Amino acid sequence: MLEWIRFILTAVLMLMGLFLMVTSVIAQFRFHYVLNRMHAASMIDSLGLLLVVAALCLNAPDGWVIVKFILVSFFLWITSPTASHLIARLEITLNEHPEEEMEVIQK
Repeated sequence: MLEWIRFILTAVLMLMGLFLMVTSVIAQFRFHYVLNRMHAASMIDSLGLLLVVAALCLNAPDGWVIVKFILVSFFLWITSPTASHLIARLEITLNEHPEEEMEVIQK
């Protein structure tokens, strides 16, 4: 009985994470401006990764495997926002008129 509960939890978490990642891929094709694409990718990347890693940790046979999954997800959570931030700064620096592509709020 416990195996079935673990299997159902693993399947639900995995399907939710994969749904979010597929949504992110579709958003990559729907948005036209690079900053909108990056926002969709980076926001869903973190939550989708959390759900998939949680599903894998539930189904892991060994404690060391769980530690490895957690370390990999920690590394991705550190590097993904940093890379997105640097790409966004490069786009804003190189694009002289970002207000033509998106709505810019002036204070």
